[in-house]
Amino acid sequence: MTSSGFLHTTRASYDALASDYATRFRDELDAKPLDRAMLTGFAELVAAGGGGPVADVGCGTGRVTGFLHALGADVFGIDLSPGMLAEARAHHPGLRFEEGSMLDLDLPDGSLGGLLAWYSTIHVPDGQLPVAFGEFHRVLAPGGHLLLGFQAGEETLHLTEGFGRDIALDFRRRRPEQVEEVLRDAGLEPRARMLRERDTGSAFPEKTPQAFLIARKPLAA
Repeated sequence: MTSSGFLHTTRASYDALASDYATRFRDELDAKPLDRAMLTGFAELVAAGGGGPVADVGCGTGRVTGFLHALGADVFGIDLSPGMLAEARAHHPGLRFEEGSMLDLDLPDGSLGGLLAWYSTIHVPDGQLPVAFGEFHRVLAPGGHLLLGFQAGEETLHLTEGFGRDIALDFRRRRPEQVEEVLRDAGLEPRARMLRERDTGSAFPEKTPQAFLIARKPLAA
């Protein structure tokens, strides 16, 4: 599938899911203390590095954008899906949300202190992942931090239905060391990795282990 085809199907699928998704996953972070810990550590690293704006790329309904804002981050959201952005603006009216693609971010070079891609690179085809990471490197200031969240594994899950609606979404599960290699090739330094086992006991059961990576754009020489 071409990059434009993947972007079109991802946008259309999340437009169809937006309202139900916002309701179902509104309180998901409350059930995941280790995920919150990674987000909190990321926010503290950004602040310690001098702060600066943080982009939540693939922000969806804005629930994680709102969490970072509550921690004091100067955060805004970017997403492909107008439907998801409408939910984000409705639930977080004080925050800024923009439509855009991680493959071509409408942001100046070196303008961000931090960038979050929380389960948003999972839909990016393998061949386009270096493009996304190249954009992340471009828009981060020297010393800026990146946090990725994704499902760990090696296979791709293709879904054609969600909440009773027709969709076409690929969920690409990746090994953390594989993602770290692509980060390094893009000029980003992996700094921390967490791999936690899947949660089967909460209201938000998971099918795979979950991976979290923090990387940094090197300081200027």
